Amino acid sequence: MSKIFGATVTDGAWSLPLLDTISAQNLGILTPGTVYNWAQSQYNSGVMAWRIQRSDTLLVSRRGFGVFGGQNCMAEASMAPTRINPTDILTVYAQPLSGDDFTSNVLAWITTTKGTELFGAAAGDGFDTEMNSVINQMSLGDAFFNSTMRSITVQIEDGARLIDVSIVDGQGGVVWVAQGGYRGATGSSRSNEYNLMVDGMGLQVGKGFKIRVRTITSA
Repeated sequence: MSKIFGATVTDGAWSLPLLDTISAQNLGILTPGTVYNWAQSQYNSGVMAWRIQRSDTLLVSRRGFGVFGGQNCMAEASMAPTRINPTDILTVYAQPLSGDDFTSNVLAWITTTKGTELFGAAAGDGFDTEMNSVINQMSLGDAFFNSTMRSITVQIEDGARLIDVSIVDGQGGVVWVAQGGYRGATGSSRSNEYNLMVDGMGLQVGKGFKIRVRTITSA
């Protein structure tokens, strides 16, 4: 079974539940008990994240990033088989192109033993810019203190380059760093969804930890 969901969303805020384009029903009401093993999403410009979430418990079962319109690739669209609960909803979070020649909008899915949360920032070219939770603006250390960081996936706005992502401790010392790059820009390219994806991290998050990003815009 395949369904198409859509919405017009407000920049910088989680959307209302996306509705089926035929029945105008949300995911859980329309297809309870259905198992999905892939998901594709696209946006007009900028960056976009999506999630499947229980409306009653707020538990996020699956999440990912969209791609610029026309750049979807089925090879990147698979996900672990997911059985839809009647209370599941599909929502998205989007930001436009920054509109500044020297600033890039950034989103990052961060997963720890405490859960998964979306972080974001407007990063100035070449500068270490802290990313914080898009929900409450908490830092990495405040949101996930005393948990183990498992993975991170980063998306920079269309055409921009990710230089690196770093995690620093409360004294500013670098405890982890990884370099990124460009996203793919055609339907046949790889990494159309992300500029960096790292699994199996096993990093203990301490008090005062911050996560920072460095980027270069497409201008």
